[in-house]
Amino acid sequence: MFKKILIANRGEITLRVIRACREMGIKTVAVYSSADRGALHVQQADEAIAIGPPPPLESYLNIPKIVDAAKRTGAEAIHPGYGFLSENPLFAKACEEGGLVFVGPDSKALALVGDKVASRKTAVANQVPIIPGMMTPGKALAEFQETISKIGYPILVKASGGGGGKGMHIVRSSSELQGAIETSQREAKSAFGNDSVYMEKYLEEPRHVEFQVLADKHGNAVHLFERECSIQRRHQKIVEETPSVALDEDLRRRMGETAIKIVRATGYTNAGTVEFLLDRDRNFYFLEVNARLQVEHPVTEMVVGVDLVKQQLEVAWGETLSFRQEDLSQRGHAIECRIYAEDPENGFLPSPGKILLVEEPEGPGIRCDSGIYSGLVVTPFYDPILSKLIVWAEDRESCRLRMIAALGNYTLLGIATPIGFLADVLKHPEFAAGRTHTHFIAKHMPNWKQSEKEDGLLEIALIAGALVGSKPRGPKELARDDQRPTPWQTLGKWALGGC
Repeated sequence: MFKKILIANRGEITLRVIRACREMGIKTVAVYSSADRGALHVQQADEAIAIGPPPPLESYLNIPKIVDAAKRTGAEAIHPGYGFLSENPLFAKACEEGGLVFVGPDSKALALVGDKVASRKTAVANQVPIIPGMMTPGKALAEFQETISKIGYPILVKASGGGGGKGMHIVRSSSELQGAIETSQREAKSAFGNDSVYMEKYLEEPRHVEFQVLADKHGNAVHLFERECSIQRRHQKIVEETPSVALDEDLRRRMGETAIKIVRATGYTNAGTVEFLLDRDRNFYFLEVNARLQVEHPVTEMVVGVDLVKQQLEVAWGETLSFRQEDLSQRGHAIECRIYAEDPENGFLPSPGKILLVEEPEGPGIRCDSGIYSGLVVTPFYDPILSKLIVWAEDRESCRLRMIAALGNYTLLGIATPIGFLADVLKHPEFAAGRTHTHFIAKHMPNWKQSEKEDGLLEIALIAGALVGSKPRGPKELARDDQRPTPWQTLGKWALGGC
């Protein structure tokens, strides 16, 4: 097994990989921009290397700097996490050429499935149903207009080389088209270093159902069942669960077999997700392959009992999967809520600032994958995800109620978060009944406001700020951007006490 790996990411996903590596006896190297000097992933890794200023293109998307950091620290492999370079075939190729193992599919498979348009072509070649749309990235406005003349509005402009809802915009009329294309290109370039976009028909009120897959280098491939990710804002998932109430055993089997067909057709290895849209008539359409570890992977881990990060590392090392499809089953129900630094009362706009106090819920069946601490300053430079709250219970209703209680015990003061909003989503009678779809928030909670009782938390936040003190745990006063904080710089005020 690897002795040391570099994690080319930041925040909670880097900490998730660090925890798995510790259990496997693998040393870890973190990378960080100057804005992340005080980040928890920097403190928790065995080593940390500064790679540049805050803009992602100069740090977390800078392939030469990341590869160089891996070589300088003696890392044997690079885990890309999710987002940033995780689906970039040029990054995988640079790792291969540099004698490093990329923890994911090889560059050829990644070029095929990581590009959403290329994966659509593969699906068609293998008789997998897809949503009507472009089969090549659009270069000129006329190309988009030609496709629209065949499929009609509304359409969805999407980034070709990434996911997570970035670079995605609905267009309902010709007057919106040019602006949507240009905006998608800018967002895609910033998030993934690739500004190519394409277009497909926009389905009204579908369910978003994805299948987790694992494939080794010896021809073995399995799926670990589905996740429903229909609760979304700005085309980005915020609540995920498994199993999906929309699937019976026959539909689950057919969708799972289709996911494996896509994996085998592309020569895909390691962990990935095959995504589908499910319409009101229970017809499913291939959407894309997310060629990486998903943000929502913990719900699968809770229900299936497989550590997906460890599986990624074992497959990358060359080991054979230790289980077959018939060995896998679902037990109980799991729900994940994503906690972002954003304001649900203001269009979910980012809410950077200093976290005055954070206290995460605990208890049976509760897991919190987090990258924050009291005193951390959340910057405006990156995706605003702070943590993920995951709960498990024997059935969906028990799980729903446990999540509501856990959200009620999640204290995060100083910045706006959607914790109260998420609790109201789970309390909504349509969610309780399992009638979810990708337009759920727009349809049922378009003008959500925090209750007056919860507004009183502002006063608590001010008190907490005084209690926490003016000095954060992060290294506010470091002399140089490339200095990693020591434990003494992150403790805040302390003193030795007498007996």
